[in-house]
Amino acid sequence: MNATEQKVFTHVEPIAKDNDLKLVEVNYVKEGPDFFLRIFLDKKGGISLDDCAAFSEIISAKLDEWDIVQGAYYLDVSSPGAERPIKDEEDLELTLNKGIYVKTYQQIDGEKEWTGVLTAYDENSVTIDYKVKTRKKTITIERDKIATIRKAVLF
Repeated sequence: MNATEQKVFTHVEPIAKDNDLKLVEVNYVKEGPDFFLRIFLDKKGGISLDDCAAFSEIISAKLDEWDIVQGAYYLDVSSPGAERPIKDEEDLELTLNKGIYVKTYQQIDGEKEWTGVLTAYDENSVTIDYKVKTRKKTITIERDKIATIRKAVLF
C-alpha cells in the first residue's frame, strides 16, 4: 500500500465502521491520463449498489475536506468482488456459511484444493463442507497449511 492509500485507509476506516461497513481495500492508481481512487467495501449479507452510492456521497465530501489526495481523481466506491481474498477474521465471519476456496501448500488426503461452504473457523483452522460427485464431505484445515483462501461463487 502506498502512502496515499494508507492515509486514505486510515481516515476512511472509522467512517466505514460507523456505517456498519468493512473497508476492505484502497487503491490509488493512474490509468492513462487519469487517476482513480478506488475504495472497496463489504458488509454482512453483502454490499449493494445503494450502499456504495451512499458511502460515496459521505466520503467524497470528507476526502475534499481532508485534502489527502493531491490533484484531480475519480472516486470509485464498490464491492471488492465475489471471489476476493479473505484477509482477516472479519472476512471469515462475513464468509461463514458461504462459498469458499482453499488451496494448501501440500496435499492433505491426496488433495490441495477445496471449494465448498465455510461452516466453522477458529484461530487455528477452517472447516469446509464440500462435495465429491454426490457425496458431501467435511474437512478441517489448519490455517498455517493454507496457501490461498478466498470467497467463492458456488453453483
